[in-house]
Amino acid sequence: MSKSEQITRTVGKPPILAVALLAVVFAFGLFIVGFDQGHIFSVIQGVDAYEELYIHELTHDMRHAAGFPCH
Repeated sequence: MSKSEQITRTVGKPPILAVALLAVVFAFGLFIVGFDQGHIFSVIQGVDAYEELYIHELTHDMRHAAGFPCH
């Protein structure tokens, strides 16, 4: 007797909610790396955040690598 094995392959679609959530996370990350000039921390620090630019300095090299001009 010979044994035969059957392989079943199912093709499914990715969950729409997961794709939408990843798109939101990507858009927020793009804003932080590319466009934030103190806006995020201004909620906590007030006007001082526009002078300190913590996130800008943290992501400075990433901005250049992604092609965003910042100075």
